[in-house]
Amino acid sequence: MAYLSRLCRRSIFSRHYSSILAPEATAPLTSKQKSRAALSLLKTEKNPDRIVEICRAASLTPESSLDRVAFSVAVAKLTESQHFDSVRSLLEDLKTSRVDLRNEKFICKAIILYGRATMLDHAIRSFKQMDELDIRRTVKSLNALLYACVLADKHDEVNRIFREFPKVYGITPDLETYNTVIKALCDCGSSSSVYAILDEMERKKVKPNATSYTTLLAGFYKEEKYEDVGKVLDLMKKNDIRVGLSTYNVRIQSLCKLKKSSEAKALFEGMLSRNMKPNSNTYCHLIYGFCKEGNLAEAKRLFEDMEKRGCAEDSNCHFTLIYYLVQGGDFYSALNLYKKCMEKNWIPTFTTMKGLVNGLASISKVEEAREIVGKMKEKFPNCEEMWQVVENGLPQ
Repeated sequence: MAYLSRLCRRSIFSRHYSSILAPEATAPLTSKQKSRAALSLLKTEKNPDRIVEICRAASLTPESSLDRVAFSVAVAKLTESQHFDSVRSLLEDLKTSRVDLRNEKFICKAIILYGRATMLDHAIRSFKQMDELDIRRTVKSLNALLYACVLADKHDEVNRIFREFPKVYGITPDLETYNTVIKALCDCGSSSSVYAILDEMERKKVKPNATSYTTLLAGFYKEEKYEDVGKVLDLMKKNDIRVGLSTYNVRIQSLCKLKKSSEAKALFEGMLSRNMKPNSNTYCHLIYGFCKEGNLAEAKRLFEDMEKRGCAEDSNCHFTLIYYLVQGGDFYSALNLYKKCMEKNWIPTFTTMKGLVNGLASISKVEEAREIVGKMKEKFPNCEEMWQVVENGLPQ
C-alpha cells in the first residue's frame, strides 16, 4: 500500500508539472524538453509566483547551458519586479535539497546569479558559507564574487574584496581576478588607477592579456582620455600583445558610443587596409552608431557591405536597423529587412514590429501590415490579445 501511495503521489506530481510546462503533453517530458518549455514560458511570463513555479516544474539548475539561460531569464524577471525573496528561495532551496550541487561550480553560479539580482550580501554569504558546506574554495570562487560585485554595480566592494579576501582565505589572484578588477575600475570612471594594477601584476608575474588592455582602452575612451588610449596601444606593442580584431572592435564601439561614428569608420577603413577581416560585431557597432546619429543612409550602406562580406548572421544587428528605419520613416526598407529576418526565423521585439505595422498603415500598406500581424499572432499565441489591439487600430 505504501508503495502504491508513493507511486500515486509521483504520478500526480508529474501530471501537475507536465500541465504547467506543456498542457497538451500526453507523455512525460524529458529533461531537455522541460528546460525548453520552461525557457519559452519564462520569456513571456510576468507573474513572480508563476516564474518560480515554472522553474521548479522543470527542475532547473544553473548547471546545463539551457537551464542556465532559463535560470538567468527567471532571475532577471524576478529582479525587475523586485521579488528578491523568490530569487533567494530558488537558490537556497537548491543548496539545501540537492546534495549533488554542493560543489564549488554550483556555488560560483549561485554567487553570480545573486550578483545579477543585485543581492550582493547573499553572494558574499554564499562565498563564506562554503566552509559550512565542506566545499573547497579556490580562486574561481573569488573571481565569481568579484564578478558579482561588477554585475551589482558595487565597484567599491570589488576593491575591498580584492584586497581583503585573498589574505583571509589564502587565495592567490590570477589573471581573471585582475581583469575583473580592471573592468570594475574602468566601469566606475577610474581607468587611470589601472596603471597601478598593471604594475602589481608585473610584480606578481601575472602577464596582462588582450582583454586586460582592451578593457582599459574602453575605459579611457569612455572618459575621453585619448592620450591614454595611445599609451595603452604602446603598452600592448611593448608587451607583444597583438592588436587584433577584438581590439579594433572595442575601439570602434567606443567611438560610436561617443557619437564619433565617422572616426570609427576611418578606423574601420584603416583596419581593412591592413587586410584584417571585420566580423558581424564590427558592422553592428558601426550601424548602431550611424543610426543613433541619424545617418540611416550610411547605416544601410554598411549593412549591404556586411551582407556582401558574408558577415550578416547577427539577428540583433537586423533588429537595430529595422527599429531605426521605422523611427526614421523608411518603412519600405524596414519591411524588406523584416522579410529577411523571417526567412531566418528571427523576430524583432513587439515594440519594433508594432511600429513597423503602424508605419506601413500610414503609407497605405494596410494589407502588408495585416499580414505581419497575422504572422506575429501565429508565432506568439501568448501575445495574441496585444496584437489584436494593434490590428483593431488599423484602417478598415
